[in-house]
Amino acid sequence: MQVPLRCIAHTRSGDKGNTSNIAVFAYLPAFYPVLQEQLTVERFKSRYAGLIKGKVTRYLAHNLEALNFVCEGALGGGVSRSLYLDNYGKALSSAILDFAILLPNGLVSLVDRQHLCAAGATVPSDASCQAVLRGIGN
Repeated sequence: MQVPLRCIAHTRSGDKGNTSNIAVFAYLPAFYPVLQEQLTVERFKSRYAGLIKGKVTRYLAHNLEALNFVCEGALGGGVSRSLYLDNYGKALSSAILDFAILLPNGLVSLVDRQHLCAAGATVPSDASCQAVLRGIGN
């Protein structure tokens, strides 16, 4: 099933000069291998379609179940030099949360109902995650 990244992970970010640092943390250890496999440097950079002008380096933080992306040339010359509206690292980290992840069927039941709601699913209060997922389809 395809879900937005926000269903299985959250982000934190920072910026310094013209470089943005975006960390993607899996909500559960089971989601971490999915992130490693699908959120590659190439796919990450293509998500920003020309906003990141320089090199993107991905670091794996296994102990935190996180991916850390260092994006050079990402802030239009730097936050204080740029004319872009809100091009801080936090704006860039929010943008990746809509990244499409193909979640293996065996992990679908682990997605929290709250995140399904945020992804646009209607979740009755007594519904199980499986019932909700059947309702929004594959």
